[in-house]
Amino acid sequence: MRAETQANIEKIRNSLTLLGQRMDIETAPHRLEEFNARVEDPDLWNDPAKAQKLMRDRQILVDKLKQYETIKQGVDDNAELIELGEMEGDDEVVAEAEAALAALVEDAAAKELEALLDGEADSNDTFLEINSGAGGTESCDWASMLARMYTRWAEKQGYDVELQSFSAGEEAGIKSAVYKISGHNAYGWLKSESGVHRLVRISPFDSAAKRHTSFTSVKVYPVVDDNIEIEVNPSDIRIDTYRSSGAGGQHVNTTDSAVRITHHPTGIVVTSSEKSQHQNRDIAMKALKSRLYQIELDKRSAKVNEVHENAGDAGWGNQIRSYVLQPYQMVKDLRTSYETSDTQGVLDGNIDGLMASVLAMDVSGKSRAEANAED
Repeated sequence: MRAETQANIEKIRNSLTLLGQRMDIETAPHRLEEFNARVEDPDLWNDPAKAQKLMRDRQILVDKLKQYETIKQGVDDNAELIELGEMEGDDEVVAEAEAALAALVEDAAAKELEALLDGEADSNDTFLEINSGAGGTESCDWASMLARMYTRWAEKQGYDVELQSFSAGEEAGIKSAVYKISGHNAYGWLKSESGVHRLVRISPFDSAAKRHTSFTSVKVYPVVDDNIEIEVNPSDIRIDTYRSSGAGGQHVNTTDSAVRITHHPTGIVVTSSEKSQHQNRDIAMKALKSRLYQIELDKRSAKVNEVHENAGDAGWGNQIRSYVLQPYQMVKDLRTSYETSDTQGVLDGNIDGLMASVLAMDVSGKSRAEANAED
């Protein structure tokens, strides 16, 4: 067996070891039996919210077990095929099995990385807030491009995306928007996107076709579920209603139903502009609790999220990532130095590599300066 093939087998088995440790593989079958027994309880759906959480947790465990067994079976079967192929001199079988192992290395590494999403709120749904910054109309257009990028990424993950509030730019694009993205590990993946995103391109709004630099800020907060209690003192908030300026179509509001909540101690402002004022109050309050919970997570963390430490205007000096479309094509994460020339792919939602690089850095405990120093 070739050294490269042996190395691939070793990588896969190492990934399996970590996956098994993270999911406690020895007790997983017993926990699944417990889930199945609870699912059969006829009184389960008397509490729909609790039942839905139970079903979701059960499905997460089922998926993890399936992933583990698929990888384990894959490495065992292909290693055996290679040995048999070499014994019988069947180069075609050996080549096919080696190719399968090479692909399995990447799959196992991705699952290993995902297994590291074990923070307190990593598995939660998330709010994604986008605000245009320095750059006027250019920045508003850039905000709409980022909204499209994250929406496409979420759809590829099988996540649900709901627009919570929206403010259109004066001439084009988005001034601000908040989305709720629902799915397992939505917050764990997207939390790496908090920060200022910088775009360099030839302006489509400039008749002289000059290069422009635009900035947009992205903020990500976990959706607070029933297991997390966040108390908000009524005297600490102000609730205002107003007529929202929708995005057109289904998002147009014709009544003064939009809700804005201001939290005086922190200065946090959240809005919701659905059609029902009652629904907007509920949405906005949940968003506020999520913001407050994020602050609490940061306080408890030994390594506070750098973006929240340096919270500032969406402009020069605060960016975490640069997207250059002119005079060359490059997207570079300034925290990890990870870069790709596939700018169109990134803008179409292929951002897994960028997010994974940040997650891997966070797990290793390296700071941005340390990561850049090694580059």
